[in-house]
Amino acid sequence: MRVVSEVSDIHSLSYLHIHPLQYHIAQEALKPGGVLKHTYMEVIVSAAMGELASRSISFLVDRYLKQRAAPTKEERLHSLRRLLLRLHVVVEEADCRLITNQAMLHQLSILKKEMYRGYYTLDFLSCQAHVEERTKDHQANNSFAPSVFNPAKRVCFCRGNNEGAAQAKLLEQVLCSIKDITEDVSEFVMFLCRCPHLHRQPYNMYLLLDKFMFGRQMEMEHVMNFLLQEESAHGAAEDLAVLPIIGQGKVGKSTLIEHACDDERVRSHFFQILCFNGDDLKDASVETLRDRGRIKHQNRGMAGGRTLIIIELFLDIEESVWKRLYLAVRSCIVSGSKIIVASRFDKIASFGTTQPLRLQCLTPEAYWYFFKVRTFGSTSTEDHPKLTAIAMDMARLLNGCFRAAIIYSGLLKANFNHRFWTIALATLRNIRQKNILLYGDHFADVWEFEEPAYLRRANKTSSECLVIFSDYQTCSSETEPEDPEMMSVQDLLFGSVRPRGNFKVHAWTSHLPPHYKYMFHCGVRRPQSMVANMKRLK
Repeated sequence: MRVVSEVSDIHSLSYLHIHPLQYHIAQEALKPGGVLKHTYMEVIVSAAMGELASRSISFLVDRYLKQRAAPTKEERLHSLRRLLLRLHVVVEEADCRLITNQAMLHQLSILKKEMYRGYYTLDFLSCQAHVEERTKDHQANNSFAPSVFNPAKRVCFCRGNNEGAAQAKLLEQVLCSIKDITEDVSEFVMFLCRCPHLHRQPYNMYLLLDKFMFGRQMEMEHVMNFLLQEESAHGAAEDLAVLPIIGQGKVGKSTLIEHACDDERVRSHFFQILCFNGDDLKDASVETLRDRGRIKHQNRGMAGGRTLIIIELFLDIEESVWKRLYLAVRSCIVSGSKIIVASRFDKIASFGTTQPLRLQCLTPEAYWYFFKVRTFGSTSTEDHPKLTAIAMDMARLLNGCFRAAIIYSGLLKANFNHRFWTIALATLRNIRQKNILLYGDHFADVWEFEEPAYLRRANKTSSECLVIFSDYQTCSSETEPEDPEMMSVQDLLFGSVRPRGNFKVHAWTSHLPPHYKYMFHCGVRRPQSMVANMKRLK
């Protein structure tokens, strides 16, 4: 039995990759009548133990070196900041250039998408780190903190560990993605240097948001190519080129058209730019085109020439009405004139002579970047982690609405302190909860006026509720600044003066000519009328 045991031990030693000669000696030593002495077994055992010790030490050393080589979370965040800075330089320089190559525009769109994702991740993790530090300080200062072995607290610890692992995985994914895209950007930069500069270069991203449409460079170039293309590219001279622009309400269709019409290349290409809305086109006649159109621009240096017609449809339009309108337009304008028709209905895609342009909402990462830059300006978010956390919560509640971003970013920037921002966030949450209770989960945003929106002021001095019935726009010259009924949004939500009856609220003024003022038609309602409206809706 002893011999069998020794044989099995020796065979198990073969899996340790012992030298073949040593293994042969061990087998000879175990044969009956073998000439080798017992001391050879001691040599074999000593060699096996040495091999095991060597492998164990190598394993421990490798594991230690790997752990020491793995960067910490702060080191990864620092690497992400450096990569984002490089990417930001390329993107900002590209925004200052006139890019007409579609492939370059597509690559620029990818670069911006990764940059927005990177800044969103960086701000989110920085806020989380600040919250964790505050939690640790609170637990350290609290003498009645529950024990770590408390089952309730153990669940929290497990949850925190899972969240930490998820955050580390997210950070690693974003970091690797941005590393890959920055390595492939050298060819893009080389071609970018050959693109001409725009006439007006912004000094920073904050000014750039006021001069160019955020996140719509590819769409903008699509519109410009359509408007500036020669007539022969669209077919016969009698064919009137039509570009449909489709997108949901408040996605930026009108703003995109405004930016295109404000471009000097467009203004010098067309003799005049006429604007119509759905109410102007009910009869679809030549007289309608002559009398009801609003002249947005007229080139005084031309005696006549091409006309650009902008048609914004708020409601659906019948195909027969469109055909009559199209024939009326073609009969009274010269060759080379063009039409842009914008609507939220997909039906207008069949009206176009070219592929329709479909506008999509911004991604949450891009929307956060837009809201952050408008709110903080040139101030770094890392210097204000508390305010950044509040702003991120507010951006999520605003649900991608451009109008809401403009309104609230203006309020927060004008009152750059923690107390006001906290009140503004609580007020926004209260408004959403109230309207979701009234209209249901399909309620999108308080500034989207599918139905009247109900508000509660920050200082609840009475039980009365404010209602926003509708919105409208007017030229700056049409509304006198000393109008006593005029209120600002800050006065509406946070002011001390109690409005009475129906009144007007000035939301904001566009920076593009003719500098429209965007207004809200509001009123005061008592709780009884709110209950009646809820019953009517149900």
